[in-house]
Amino acid sequence: MPWLQRQLRLPEFPRGFHLVTDHVVDSLPELARVQVGLLHVFIQHTSASITINENADSDVPLDLESSFDHLAPERFPYRHTVEGPDDMPAHVKAAMLGSSVCVPIADGRLCLGTWQGIYLCEHRNRGGARKLVLTLQGEWLPPA
Repeated sequence: MPWLQRQLRLPEFPRGFHLVTDHVVDSLPELARVQVGLLHVFIQHTSASITINENADSDVPLDLESSFDHLAPERFPYRHTVEGPDDMPAHVKAAMLGSSVCVPIADGRLCLGTWQGIYLCEHRNRGGARKLVLTLQGEWLPPA
């Protein structure tokens, strides 16, 4: 089986940067059978994003959030304001960070660095549950 695609519905998270690596891995038990491959993670939203960053220090997600709030403040003369003051800044932040990441796989494991994790970047105050599309491709070990 060279390809597998699955949708993952994440729980609702508050505004901020949230590690979701375990959610992703737990939703793909087939990952253990991939000898070498790639995992593409795509978020199906325009006011949240996905990124890879440090997963060890709890100050990192807080600093990321405050940095992006500085770069795309709510108090800016945006034209698109019909969905509330946090909506357009959320689109700007999502455009800066992007809607997908691609992670190599070796011997059934994501090849993330020691201090790396996959983050859901929730840019809205109440963004709701978010959906990811996970696409797994690679050389699979035969079934045991």
